[in-house]
Amino acid sequence: MIIKSEYMISLKPVFKGKQGNIHCFILLLSVFCLPLKVSAQETMQDTLSLTLRQVDELFLEQNLELIAQHYNIESGKALVLQAKLWDDPTLTTDQNIYADNKWLEHGTNPDGSPKGQYFIQLEQLIRTAGKRRKLISMAQTDVQLSEWQFSQVMQNLKYELHSNFYQIARLLAVLQVYKEQSEQLEKLQQAMAAQLKAGNIAQKDLLRIAAMQLALKQEVTEAGTQLEDNMSSLKSLLGTSDNIFIWPITKPAIKTGPPALRNLIDSAQANNAVFRLEQYQLQYQLQNAAYQRSLAVPDITIAPSYDHNSNYAPHYFGLGISFPLPLYNRNKGNIKAAQWQVKQQETNVSQAAIRLSNDVTAAYNNYVRQAQLVSGKEENFFSDYAKLYESIAENFRQRRISMLEFIDYFNDYKEVRLRQLQQELNLRLAEEELNLQTGTGIF
Repeated sequence: MIIKSEYMISLKPVFKGKQGNIHCFILLLSVFCLPLKVSAQETMQDTLSLTLRQVDELFLEQNLELIAQHYNIESGKALVLQAKLWDDPTLTTDQNIYADNKWLEHGTNPDGSPKGQYFIQLEQLIRTAGKRRKLISMAQTDVQLSEWQFSQVMQNLKYELHSNFYQIARLLAVLQVYKEQSEQLEKLQQAMAAQLKAGNIAQKDLLRIAAMQLALKQEVTEAGTQLEDNMSSLKSLLGTSDNIFIWPITKPAIKTGPPALRNLIDSAQANNAVFRLEQYQLQYQLQNAAYQRSLAVPDITIAPSYDHNSNYAPHYFGLGISFPLPLYNRNKGNIKAAQWQVKQQETNVSQAAIRLSNDVTAAYNNYVRQAQLVSGKEENFFSDYAKLYESIAENFRQRRISMLEFIDYFNDYKEVRLRQLQQELNLRLAEEELNLQTGTGIF
């Protein structure tokens, strides 16, 4: 993978820089309870900090599935060029090669009369009833179908890309919560070990803290596995297999609501790739029905010819015209089939319009619900709860609260922080779902 300089916002080894300890914690997943005994070659990994816009730029430039789909568009354009070409003429020639014990005898007799014969004819097919024009229109519609298929692939992959991006950002925040709690438990464990030696506490209290540390480590391992899966998907979408850790740079969620629902549905009908594909499929079927009707009109073949030394004139010029007589086969079956295909596709478009309206409405309502959960009141609650939690560990060390109270506060704080991060992720995913359904970048 070649990363352009404008994308290299923060390229550094994991164990260097301000966030080195955090990166080390994420990659090793054992900083809590295991000694750090890993060689430099095993742990060195470059971190690439990217905003969502920079990720999109890399995606559009390097995603192999998009590149392959783009080739399909170019192939369709070549078929438009092919449809515009006229049918090649057919050249027919005939001459005597053996007569009167002589080979290829041509020329003149002693009296000056020509001897030998040759015949030349040039045939040209002329398509009637606008068949060529109709084929060009069908080929052009095929290109538009390929373009919307490209848009469909891009919209779906972009949704997956953004989902992985925000999932990684959430998991990094979750691991940071675990790290902070692990550091707090480590300090508490050291203090309680000293208290145990002094005989001031029971051993069961120290073991309870150790059990909490072990449970936290298991949660870290699960989060780390999920992070690795999301990172693998993100790097695949970006078309890279390099040893790079992508660090998402996120911005606060937009608090202003989306446009009116009716406007969103109108936008979806103009930009949603799945719906537009159904519309162009209907256009193609209508063009095919017109083409099948035109096939009932016979094509004409014009064939000018020249016959040298024919049976009654030495220089014969003729003009042949041929066409099939439409007596038995007037393409009735194909015309009828094309008409039914039009009706079928008209039904598909109507169904797609209903489905699109319902999907946009559902995505809009989901966004509204998620935005309400991430409001100012909830943010104040999370902030106040975090301030309360800061004094809990100190109060426990000072024996102002019991072990059970400390464990309750400890677990509740973790649950509250994880819910907060999940709500923020849900809002991001709701935004991306609305973008996907409308086919536009509303957010």
